[in-house]
Amino acid sequence: MKPGYTGLDVVVTSLASDAHTWNLVYLQLVLEELGHRVANLGACVPDALLVSECARRAPGLIVVSSVNGHGFHEAKRVIARLRAEPGLTATPVVVGGKLGIDGPGGRERAAALTAAGYDAVFEDAGSIAAFRSFLDRLPVGARS
Repeated sequence: MKPGYTGLDVVVTSLASDAHTWNLVYLQLVLEELGHRVANLGACVPDALLVSECARRAPGLIVVSSVNGHGFHEAKRVIARLRAEPGLTATPVVVGGKLGIDGPGGRERAAALTAAGYDAVFEDAGSIAAFRSFLDRLPVGARS
């Protein structure tokens, strides 16, 4: 970590139907290793709770992760609710993991989710490298 770097406040969450937690812990560790502060909301997070926690915390980034294969449809619903919250309209929001039961959806699924309001979609093998690259492009905390 660079001297004076304060990192971002990041919310890490799953979707309402996703009970997996290992992915959330992994993302939390990656983010903390890079100097960010993480609030991990855990598994099976109801949409209303996610929106209210994000509105309360005003994070610099929201990371949505899904492993159960139903992420695509739920993620579309969640981003609509997040973007409808006045304080979250410009907050960077990303989604990743196993977003469909038919394997990686490629460009079509990513295009649909970015059109719905996500800033980035990470679904393919090697996504963690792309995620780190995305993080490098975000405005960060104060530097001395």
